[in-house]
Amino acid sequence: MTRDLAELTSWHSDWKGLRVAVLGLGVTGFSVADTLAELGSEVVVAAARGSEEHLRLLEVIGVRYIPAPDDRAVPTALEDFDPELIVVSPGYPPSHPLLAWAERHGIPMWGDIELAWRVRDKVRAAEWIAITGTNGKTTTTELTATMLVAAGIKAAPAGNIGIPVLDAVRDPEGFDVLVVELSSHQLHWFDRNEGGQIAPLASVCLNLADDHLIWHGSAEAYRAAKAKVYTRTKSACVYNLADIATREMVEDAEVQEGARAIGFGLGIPGPSDLGIVEGVLVDRAFLEERRTSALEIATLDDLRESGLASPHMAQNVLAAAALARAAGATPAQVREGIRAFRLSPHRTERVHEADGVVWIDDSKATNAHAANSSLSSFGSVVWVVGGLLKGIDIAPLVEKHAERLRGAVVIGVDRAAVVDAFARHAPGVRLVEVDEPQTDSVMPAAVRAAAALAQDGDVVLLAPSAASMDQFTDYADRGRRFAEAARSHHEGGDRDHDAGADPTGRPHA
Repeated sequence: MTRDLAELTSWHSDWKGLRVAVLGLGVTGFSVADTLAELGSEVVVAAARGSEEHLRLLEVIGVRYIPAPDDRAVPTALEDFDPELIVVSPGYPPSHPLLAWAERHGIPMWGDIELAWRVRDKVRAAEWIAITGTNGKTTTTELTATMLVAAGIKAAPAGNIGIPVLDAVRDPEGFDVLVVELSSHQLHWFDRNEGGQIAPLASVCLNLADDHLIWHGSAEAYRAAKAKVYTRTKSACVYNLADIATREMVEDAEVQEGARAIGFGLGIPGPSDLGIVEGVLVDRAFLEERRTSALEIATLDDLRESGLASPHMAQNVLAAAALARAAGATPAQVREGIRAFRLSPHRTERVHEADGVVWIDDSKATNAHAANSSLSSFGSVVWVVGGLLKGIDIAPLVEKHAERLRGAVVIGVDRAAVVDAFARHAPGVRLVEVDEPQTDSVMPAAVRAAAALAQDGDVVLLAPSAASMDQFTDYADRGRRFAEAARSHHEGGDRDHDAGADPTGRPHA
């Protein structure tokens, strides 16, 4: 007898004995398996790989592991298990063979976020604030949570930020508000099943630019996934005044009665917006006299103290302020949160300075939209760029910023596309291609080349506009290696190389 999954809408529903297959054994996949095991479900995990720690912990919690290489047929053990439900980790694209098999057999599929929403009342059902966008998600999530904590609200960041939502909803003390960062991969699974329809208190899509097109299959599918963040919002749909796509998402969204559209931007705000007037961040949305008045939130000096003064960071602050205000924070509490905030590593992080050159790690800039924001923040740049481009054309970015580039150092497996973009759109920019297969040698070679190109007053900027998994564990590993190489280059005796003599790079005129 097949279970009616629409009835499973609470931690206290009857989950016992439900046969669930979890796809993936990363941080998210393990949190799903652990949660379902705690609920009493019968669980298997099918994955191409898993860390030794996760494999060991599966044994501890009584969950069976089924090896499922991506390029092979559906494992017999998974077919024999005959799952009633599949919960999909975010890394699995819709085209994956296991998902095609589940579709053919009519097996319901959830994402981890849907499961978390259904069981969110284990301790007490927190309100959710939902955050997505091509760029700025993590900073905005952290900012919003910091502002809410400053307001005395028990809040926590979770989701794509690296803390599984399922871990947050199982916290023994519970939260008042969860600030949930959502990737397009997670949003893809929204709104598919009765009983799992997520309804956030407030939501935002910060911006939209082409990304993850291979995973989604098209720009239209990527946009449609992002737009789901606004569905059933209860109080505030926050959007970017400078990005018409986000406004259109709000206009098209099916929201709850009483939800308002709240814009944010760097200019003077209209009623129902947040913006900036003469160096002051102001709120014209969350006050009765918004047609004639504004409330001061913070100043640009406050943002500078917290490393948030660049235009794209100021936008993140305004978006976070709107979300925090929707959840009940006062302007003074928002300001307190801004003053207490510090950027996480690898987000326009100043990691070194020597010989008049500043070295900036923005390894988190894994797409063109993020790299554009980063490049726009500096005047004269030696750009360290490249990696896995994920199907994105980098040429418009090269063309837009050619005049600010002192030079560029190209890394990663997709170097040919980057080099071609420079040849077509910035032929006068000095280019060094790092052809180095060993992970340990990539960043030392890139740093030597960048140091040879840079002059007094320049910024050497790691803003790859690409994913990192071709040569590094993740973007954090890439950024850490960049910072370490920059420091060691100036501490050691490795400063006599120039761009033309670097043995691990090929100069391009």
